[in-house]
Amino acid sequence: MIKLVASDLDGTLFDSNHFISQKNLNAISDLNHSQLNFAICTGKTYSMIKHTCDKLNASYGIFGNGNQIVDLKSGTEIYKKLLDDQDALFCIQFAKKEHLHIHLYTENEVISESLQYLDLRNYKLHRSSNSELSFKIVDSVEDYISQNQPHIFKLVISKQGNLNSLKEVLSSNSNLNIQLVRKYDKYKDFFINKEYEYLDIMPKGINKNHALTILENYLNVTKDEVMAIGDNLNDIEMIQNSGIGIAVANAYEEVKKVADYTTSVSAQHGGFAEAVYKFIPFK
Repeated sequence: MIKLVASDLDGTLFDSNHFISQKNLNAISDLNHSQLNFAICTGKTYSMIKHTCDKLNASYGIFGNGNQIVDLKSGTEIYKKLLDDQDALFCIQFAKKEHLHIHLYTENEVISESLQYLDLRNYKLHRSSNSELSFKIVDSVEDYISQNQPHIFKLVISKQGNLNSLKEVLSSNSNLNIQLVRKYDKYKDFFINKEYEYLDIMPKGINKNHALTILENYLNVTKDEVMAIGDNLNDIEMIQNSGIGIAVANAYEEVKKVADYTTSVSAQHGGFAEAVYKFIPFK
């Protein structure tokens, strides 16, 4: 019996234009009415999507790809792990040598020298919303870190080109967990009409699967009692390690290969809802 449904947000609940279908909304409502635990698992920070969490009436949130877990019903922070300033500066020095774009996330801010890639997307998404997130443009990200010692949730390095070689260099730092995300072809960032790659850089051990394990222990549920749904490469481990792992139809092929089930329709047309109604016998 499924006791916890954990879902990615962008590309899983929301489509590429940040629209959520009525089918998905209805499925979330049915989960809540059945008092099943529903958790959002996203790379976004809590401040970025607090309004969305409230709208969806989610019970729990895994944010920053796993570096923060919040009990959304009570507002209690269950877990948090930040990126060390020196580790962030280590990454920035190599990125600057290659003239790459850098931005970082604190609890309530996006810090950048200009808005270009994922930070531009988030700016456009949140400038007219009720988000608690603010955007700060600085002359130098390194100087900002050295002078202000911010609490860094994660660092992002972006490029219109291949970032594999930089990922290998940065992986020499054993304190880091680095995930490469590609936004090309059918996975293009249509919201800002750009193709690019980015490195999502977090403390070692941080990922959605690790955070989901912490949440399972907090709720006293087993992995067999969890359904995990996603579309992107950072969802692979939680899909692999859950009782029922779901890939929506628009997911990366690597995600579909490890999933127990791939929906017949995309996020846009209610892939999340299809999975929920297929595997959960609502009374």
